[in-house]
Amino acid sequence: MGGVGMIWLAWRQHRKQALFTLVGFAVLAALMIPIALSMRHTFAELGLPDCVRQMAQADLSPATRDTCEAGFHRFTNRYGSLNLVAVLLLILPMLVGLFWGAPLVAREVEQGTHRLVWTQGISRTHWALVKFGLVGAAALTAAIGYGLGMSWWVDPLTQAARQGRFGVIVFDLQGVAPIGYTLFAVALGIFAGTIWRRMLPAMAVTLVGFAGLRAALAILVRPHYLPAHTLTFPVYGSTDEPSMSRGDWVLSSGVRDAAGKMVLPDGGVMCPPGASNPHGGACGADLGIGPGAYNWQLYQPAGRFWLFQGIETGIFVALAALLLYLAIRRIRRIA
Repeated sequence: MGGVGMIWLAWRQHRKQALFTLVGFAVLAALMIPIALSMRHTFAELGLPDCVRQMAQADLSPATRDTCEAGFHRFTNRYGSLNLVAVLLLILPMLVGLFWGAPLVAREVEQGTHRLVWTQGISRTHWALVKFGLVGAAALTAAIGYGLGMSWWVDPLTQAARQGRFGVIVFDLQGVAPIGYTLFAVALGIFAGTIWRRMLPAMAVTLVGFAGLRAALAILVRPHYLPAHTLTFPVYGSTDEPSMSRGDWVLSSGVRDAAGKMVLPDGGVMCPPGASNPHGGACGADLGIGPGAYNWQLYQPAGRFWLFQGIETGIFVALAALLLYLAIRRIRRIA
C-alpha cells in the first residue's frame, strides 16, 4: 500500500465524521447568523459604534459618556443572556477532540484494523503521520472557520462589555485561541487512545484533561502572561475616577491605607473635599479608611488582547505537538 492508498484509506475511514462536522457547522451558522445580524442592527441603532470610536480617542464629554454608558447598558440587558449560548459554544473544540482525536488510534486498536495496514508494507510511523496529518488538517480548517465566525458573532457583545475581549468567556471564543484549543483537544484524544486503547476511556480522559487544563490556564496562568499594570488614585479630594480604556481587564481592586495594606478589597471610595459619612464622621472612617489611603487597581490593558491570544495559542499548540510526538512513540510499542 503506497502513500496515496494510505491517504485514501484514511479518508474512507473518516469521511462520515467529516460529513457530520460540515452539517454541524451549517446548522450552527443557520442559527447564529440571524442572531448576529440582530445584535449588529441594535448596536448601530443605539449609536454605539460612535461611542466606541470616541471612547478610544478619549474625547467624550461627561454628558456624552453617560449617554453611551446608558446605551451599552440597554444593549447588554437585551442580549446579555446570549452569554449562556457562548458558554455552550466553548465546548466545540472539545467535541472535535472527543469525536476526531480519541477514536483515531483507540478504535483501530480496539477493532484490530491496525494490523491489516501494518502488514501491507506501511510502517507504524508512516501510518501515524498520514492519519494525524489528515485529521489535523481537517481540525485546523474547522478551528480557523470557528475562530473567524465567532469573532464576527461575538464582536458587539465584547464592545458593549466593560472588560471587552478579555471577558472570561469571549476571550476563548474568538481570535486564534480556538486553533490552539482544537489542535490540543485532538492531540490529547490521540495520545489518550495510545494509552488506554479503548475508545470510551480515551474519550473520558480527553474530556477531563481538556476541561481541567483549560480552566486551570484561564484562572491561574492567563492573568500573568505579562506583568499587570497598576492604577492608583486618591480617596479624598476628588469625585472623578481616572479614566481607564474600555476593555481593560481588571484583575484586582480595592482601597489601601498609607502603608499599602489592603483595607477594603474589591471596592473603591471617593470622597469630595469636606464630605462626611452619615454618622457625621470623616468620609470613609466607618470603613477603616484614614488619611493617606488610596484606591488601587491591578489590570491588563485592552491593547494586549492579541498578544495574550498569541501566547495562549502557542502554549496549546506546543502541548499538542508534544502529545503527538509521545503518541507516535507509543504507537511503535503497540503489539
